[in-house]
Amino acid sequence: MVQWHPSLTLEHTPKSGKKLFGAPPFILSASFALLILVGTCLLKLPIATESPITWLQSLFTVTSAVTVTGLVVVDIGTVFTPFGQVIVALLIQLGGLGVMTFAIVTLIALGGKIGFLQQTVAKEAFNQTDTSTLVSTAKAVLVFSLLVEAIGMLILSVHWSDELGWQTSLFHGFFYTISAFNNAGFALSANSLMPYVADPVVNLTITGLFIVGGLGFSVWIDLKRNKRWSKLTVYSRMMITGTILINAVAVIAIYLIEYNNPNTLAPLSELGKWLASWFQAVTPRTAGFNTLPIDKLEDGSTLLILMLMFIGGGSLSTASGIKVVTFMVLILATYSYLRRDEAAYAFKREIPKETISKALALTMISIGVTWLAIFALVLTEKAPILDIAFEAVSAFGTVGLSRGLTSNLSDAGQGIIIFMMYMGRLGPLMLAYFLANPRVKKLRYAETKLAIG
Repeated sequence: MVQWHPSLTLEHTPKSGKKLFGAPPFILSASFALLILVGTCLLKLPIATESPITWLQSLFTVTSAVTVTGLVVVDIGTVFTPFGQVIVALLIQLGGLGVMTFAIVTLIALGGKIGFLQQTVAKEAFNQTDTSTLVSTAKAVLVFSLLVEAIGMLILSVHWSDELGWQTSLFHGFFYTISAFNNAGFALSANSLMPYVADPVVNLTITGLFIVGGLGFSVWIDLKRNKRWSKLTVYSRMMITGTILINAVAVIAIYLIEYNNPNTLAPLSELGKWLASWFQAVTPRTAGFNTLPIDKLEDGSTLLILMLMFIGGGSLSTASGIKVVTFMVLILATYSYLRRDEAAYAFKREIPKETISKALALTMISIGVTWLAIFALVLTEKAPILDIAFEAVSAFGTVGLSRGLTSNLSDAGQGIIIFMMYMGRLGPLMLAYFLANPRVKKLRYAETKLAIG
């Protein structure tokens, strides 16, 4: 969650409509909205498509790209020209790394100074509390991202060169690397990465890219500065531990559930089974690619993926969801309550009650928004409830996985999913801002006891 510097408290407490709309999260949201508007117009250009698309289809595609979701109503590989595909890739990059990253680095390159308003907006985007580290953080994020993407592009391009030829393999390497690192899940094929279900290079490179991107830039910066486990921040240790545990449990669960499923793992070799289980276990962390047909998975695997999509990745990352540390805070708080401990602890540090309250508020609001979206889609779409729930959670978690409903959505359904993708990407930032400055009440009421459970 965002913690604001004390000097900003009075300036940015949303006491009036004017200050409310001038608040950093609204400016950041407006910048994303502007990027979506520009991208929608670009994809409507004749040079961007092989065949005309509607304004709604263009808006849906661009929103999905900017929010790094990956849900599509048209086939990216056949409907869009190379120009249109490059536009989609650039929108993914801008949306994944954040508009403010590029804005700050551009200002520095041009010799400009970052004003107070830009600083507060960027601090919201980067989850930073210290203005002095803001510029260095922005530079580190950009350099680190481009370096990782260059490595991923090189590996994929070389690997695909024999199959596709150098020109096509370079373009595919470029597109898939950006899509994977930014946890977008966009593919140039209608069946995503299913042809490479047992390919170790593609599986490990793609998953490596979106795990690195989804872990969170703050964790990588911490690892660079403090190379020993004991010196890492509690947040970094929780994020790394949570990621390993969740991934391990998910891999084993999917392997066991799908082992005899003739539509998924059964036809594969033992290595192929583990690769497919690994890929499908980690991709719901908002990556959106798939090497198995999602609509053919057992119901147990589908429910597990629903939970993984809702949890998401790390803060200050290309992933969305309620975030891994938020989920861990709730687990630790529940455990401490059952043990009747006075407080919740993580790595011999006490978790503040305010942090627990924020985690609970974020989770409950996320559940509420997702439920409302499911309810609305039930009214607008003629589809099984499981497919609808999967679509709504995938949109809110900006994951991009689908059981086949996306391409059959009505206009109203597309509008609902567009809203969910936008809220999934920016909603937690908006909420964090309002939770960062609690109101101080001079009047307090007497406590009362309520029956719970």
